[in-house]
Amino acid sequence: MTDTSPFPPDLKDSASRLLAAARAKGLKIVTAESCTGGLVVGLLTEIAGSSDVVERGYVTYSNAAKTECLGVPADLIECHGAVSREVAEGMAEGAIRHSHADLSIAVTGIAGPGGGTSQKPVGLVHLATHRKGHVTRHRECRFGDIGRTAVRLATIREALHMLEPLIKKA
Repeated sequence: MTDTSPFPPDLKDSASRLLAAARAKGLKIVTAESCTGGLVVGLLTEIAGSSDVVERGYVTYSNAAKTECLGVPADLIECHGAVSREVAEGMAEGAIRHSHADLSIAVTGIAGPGGGTSQKPVGLVHLATHRKGHVTRHRECRFGDIGRTAVRLATIREALHMLEPLIKKA
């Protein structure tokens, strides 16, 4: 049977290793995604047997969804903008609060081709991870205007890289 996965083999390999490590420690993962539109949880669930690690995934593309599904305060979004450290952290923490997971990854950004400004250009992505009962970690990435698909794939790679140390430390 031919593999018709929409994800590159290196991403699938990374996801498989990440899931195995989380499984070995009995950890559950939740995602909260905006600019990737569910691709992170899509990649994780592309791996057979992922249901024992992936607790759920939120696609909170709109500001209202970030507030309604994850509890990100509307005034926080209004003050800092949806693409910000503060909102990414709020998404990561909210995903933990609204799930039964141990670890979360949240992403919000501007994949393009439009939507960028001089302060928040196309390719800007904020990611945050949270482990229940621990500090939220943030990373800002500026991938540049490399194309929508490339920004989204780069974001997925970065999300996996951010989850790895959380799993190792657990």
